[in-house]
Amino acid sequence: MTSTLKGELMDFNTPKVMGILNVTPDSFFSNSRKQTEKEIAQRVIQIMDEGADMIDVGGYSSRPNAAFVSEEEEMQRLRFGLEILFREAPKAIVSIDTFRAAVARECVEKFGATIINDIAAGELDAKMFDTVADLQVPYCIMHLRGTPQTMMEHIHYDRLMPDILKYFAEKVAILNQKGVNDIWIDPGFGFSKTTAQNYEVLNHLDQFAVFEMPVLVGFSRKTMIRDVLKITAEDALNGTTALNMFSLTKGAHIIRVHDVKEAVQTVRLFNTIQQNNS
Repeated sequence: MTSTLKGELMDFNTPKVMGILNVTPDSFFSNSRKQTEKEIAQRVIQIMDEGADMIDVGGYSSRPNAAFVSEEEEMQRLRFGLEILFREAPKAIVSIDTFRAAVARECVEKFGATIINDIAAGELDAKMFDTVADLQVPYCIMHLRGTPQTMMEHIHYDRLMPDILKYFAEKVAILNQKGVNDIWIDPGFGFSKTTAQNYEVLNHLDQFAVFEMPVLVGFSRKTMIRDVLKITAEDALNGTTALNMFSLTKGAHIIRVHDVKEAVQTVRLFNTIQQNNS
């Protein structure tokens, strides 16, 4: 299983780590908010030095009840962040966390971003699928119902896993028809799901293998950890590591994290277990 990134194949037989760079003032984990030139530069260097395979840059917080951000404001944040990022790490593989087609296009065409990471899988911008087809870059589609502002109003399912699998099957079929084949699947932990539903999806993560596409997971310091352990985001690293390791045993290919060093170590231990199991 591979993706084409900057003209080279990335092989997902070995799990990959995606480091988070938030150029937002309101991300749920306060320590992840980077806004000044110095903060952003230091964060980019940290992510790369700690061994991440790629950097995911976001200019619009998608936490529950997040404030609406205009397209102009989102793009302004991303321009500022990407200029610093590519100055510090010109060869970095960069993912853009956006649901807006125009934002995705500018980040790819003008700055050299490599991946589009869309929490809405085209639901919040009708032009996104055609834009991805035109850009021909890997496209990560996440399961979300509603918007970041309303998603926790949409937590009622007929059958949770079948409904989510159907959602992805329909999206993949449309994208394939448009000539988009380099697709990643993100089950959307923390989005439009209760804590119990998040763990149900995690327990059945191996079912996403039916798509034969890379599976990306993002648990980093989220509510599904904090609710169970009765802790804050600042104390949720250990829980994040535990869920990351479990997800790898269930078939995850990419783990999206705030804490890169710990995630890289988790992948290394997982790979060692796998090698000794063969």
